[in-house]
Amino acid sequence: MTKKRTAFTAVAVSLGLVLAACGSDDDSDSADDETEETTADAGDDADAGDDADADDDADAGDDADAGGDMAMPGEGVSVTMAKADWVTEDPNAYVAHNLLEELGYDVSDPADLELGPANAYIAMAQGDADFWINSWYPGHNSWLANELPDGSTVGDHLTVVGEMMMAGGLQGYLITKDFADEYGVYSLDDLNDNPDALAAYDAQDPTPNNGVADIYGCQESYTCDDIIQSQIAFSGWENIAQVVAGYDAMVADAVTKANAGEPMVIYTWTPSAYITQLIPGENVYWLTVDEVIDDSNPLGVEGGEGHNQLPGTATIGEEQCPGSVDGTCQLGWIAADIQATANTEWLEANPAAQSLLEQFQMNVVEVSLMNVDMADGADVTELAAQWIEDNRDVVDGWLETARAAG
Repeated sequence: MTKKRTAFTAVAVSLGLVLAACGSDDDSDSADDETEETTADAGDDADAGDDADADDDADAGDDADAGGDMAMPGEGVSVTMAKADWVTEDPNAYVAHNLLEELGYDVSDPADLELGPANAYIAMAQGDADFWINSWYPGHNSWLANELPDGSTVGDHLTVVGEMMMAGGLQGYLITKDFADEYGVYSLDDLNDNPDALAAYDAQDPTPNNGVADIYGCQESYTCDDIIQSQIAFSGWENIAQVVAGYDAMVADAVTKANAGEPMVIYTWTPSAYITQLIPGENVYWLTVDEVIDDSNPLGVEGGEGHNQLPGTATIGEEQCPGSVDGTCQLGWIAADIQATANTEWLEANPAAQSLLEQFQMNVVEVSLMNVDMADGADVTELAAQWIEDNRDVVDGWLETARAAG
């Protein structure tokens, strides 16, 4: 899988609809035959015609009302949409937001309820939020197991909807290319077991000379920080520790180090603009992991069984992942399915919304490039609107199906 920044040309297919009005000449012929009718008869006919026209207008009005109801199944329904406290799926969030509004729903701005997974799933389970599009499965499965005050679990109240970006969340560890080549470090196990590499790394890492290699991990509100801790314990990496801090600040440090050839390791994912700054094969490599964590939950944490990352492989060649075998790189992370999750009662009460979310899909490359545009200052709401315009033929099909379901 090539992760270098590429030029992407979006081809919009325009669907032309021709509306033809069909009439008949029979009416005019009939009118010619009736020229000798009396004025009274003509008046009666005119009255009848007026009545017929009135009936036709009433019927047309009824049909228009019915059509309007069908076209706007969400009219009068307010929707509270949550959004993750990371920005890489913001384009998806605003596309979903706008399409629900096209169905007539009054949808809150996703940025008004920005949450980490720990709070998002509870909010949806308790009805404080109706849905979000930011679930990363299987990693987020652990949040579904949390128990609520009434004894039920969070997952008892939620439903996973659709296949927005299946296997779209590629995850793994990146290492500075020059450092990796100098010391032959192409897996995290290599780093843990190589005293010379460890010493060189430790001399310049976030906590220098503390005896361990401090790698950039995740911020605490994400799930990946817990999984990394479990992986460290599972693999017995006694000489590796995770830095848990604001992710964007860690990326900034990592990019500076990678470009300077200085040692660093950072966890990252796609879709994101990060992969266009930390470019596998250019300034970094993907690292392999010798043993992928299973469901053994080595730290005994609640919900830790959901940290299972088997098989944890991706199709990445040696140029970007020197530890790959026959083009398969064992990253140690399963490629996550990025999907919507919703409050089940809300979903059942809004079949049009459910239908739309079931159909809703976006391409990981497109979303990654939208992330690049965001990093360059583009407004995500404008990017979402443009994506809808460019894919109007597709989304109109989704909307038509959703209206029928509503």
